[in-house]
Amino acid sequence: MAERRALVEGLKTPSPAVDSEAEKAFVFREKKDAAPAAAPSNTTATLSRVPLSTRMRSDFAAALKRASLERQLEGVEPNTLQDILEQAVEPWLRNNGYLK
Repeated sequence: MAERRALVEGLKTPSPAVDSEAEKAFVFREKKDAAPAAAPSNTTATLSRVPLSTRMRSDFAAALKRASLERQLEGVEPNTLQDILEQAVEPWLRNNGYLK
């Protein structure tokens, strides 16, 4: 095992020469050879989502969870609780004039 020494002694020894450009690139996360990342092209507009909490009947919740899990296993879309609920609520909101 190496001999222990004080922290101050470690700071006194000169550090090996480092390329200042490489040091700056590391510190500021700059990459010389990297091409700019292409922006993802979404054909549909991304809608923001907000948290919503509500209570529902336990039989509805169980059926919804079962549907979600079965659809995920089968690879059928929509398969998340969020997507299923959005798809179910949207027609009601449109029919009652809350969405256009």
